[in-house]
Amino acid sequence: MSGGLKSLVLASGNPGKHAELQSLLRPLGIHVLTQVELGVAEADEPHDSFLENALAKARHACIATGLPALADDSGLCVDALGGAPGVHSAYFAGRDGDRGERDARNNDKLLAEMRTKRDRRAHYECVLVLMRGADDPRPLVARAEWHGEIAPAARGDGGFGYDPLFEVGGLGCTAAELAPEEKNRISHRGQALRKMVELIARS
Repeated sequence: MSGGLKSLVLASGNPGKHAELQSLLRPLGIHVLTQVELGVAEADEPHDSFLENALAKARHACIATGLPALADDSGLCVDALGGAPGVHSAYFAGRDGDRGERDARNNDKLLAEMRTKRDRRAHYECVLVLMRGADDPRPLVARAEWHGEIAPAARGDGGFGYDPLFEVGGLGCTAAELAPEEKNRISHRGQALRKMVELIARS
């Protein structure tokens, strides 16, 4: 089912993403290493699209490790903010501090910018890229979106990033209030990964 793929490197240092992806790939017998475990620095993300950034991250990890690499570029797109923070989601409120500190500042900034907005619609977008080598001429690409609204205040202590503010469409709870298994089933990353698994199986 995994198309002969037994291990790969995740082109990210985000422990939340690693936990989500490993839990989804473990049943397929695919072991996920992180580039942090292998001593690889994070790649630059200078591009204006999720796809370009994901390709750059996957290629960087392939070159550094010699292993197949799975890269995810994802972010929160808010309608009332013209799609922001989008590809800049991780550093919406600056680059200082560790990931937890940046998450807190990002959420504070988002709440401040949404204070006077009536349109609360938003979606998470995810683009996953699998490159079997740095010169892979046909990388596998899977995309997915997860729609909801921006909550008026943070709720829940699960997930990461903007999850405490992302109210899931039709459920009345935030992504941070979901059990990990439920989030993995319905999230943008979970949807994209299931599409990727199908692509791997057919490749």
